[in-house]
Amino acid sequence: MRSAAHTAFNQLLSSTRHGARLARLPAAEQLRALAVAPGVTEHAEQIAAELASSAYLHGHARSRDFRLTLTPDSAAGLLRIAVSDARGETPPVGAPCGLRNALDAESGRGLLLVTALADRWGVEPYPPGGKTVWAECACEFPGLDTRSGRI
Repeated sequence: MRSAAHTAFNQLLSSTRHGARLARLPAAEQLRALAVAPGVTEHAEQIAAELASSAYLHGHARSRDFRLTLTPDSAAGLLRIAVSDARGETPPVGAPCGLRNALDAESGRGLLLVTALADRWGVEPYPPGGKTVWAECACEFPGLDTRSGRI
């Protein structure tokens, strides 16, 4: 979901446990500014937290931050939550083909939550060597100026 008409929110966060915990705060602030429905806000905040935690645990690279991106697309009625990290060689634990195995695993349930909360999610390369794990939620944006795409 890419729309040039809409401004994405980007935030670099330290690739630390603290950075992963903080991801939820800017996501919540942006969702409030967009006047997103409370149910969608709760889901999106949890998704941002889970993706950030996964980036810290599985995508951590020394001295490399991870990026949280929220992209509203009022035309498609979608909110995209994405977290990009520096470790493209480490696929997410609990990727769609391995969800059944994650139920018995000691970790890797974060993406099960993302699967339950998002309408869809996936993984794509983040050049030059990282990956982006993204999730999309159906959403209306009453606080978004659809002519300019700005809050």
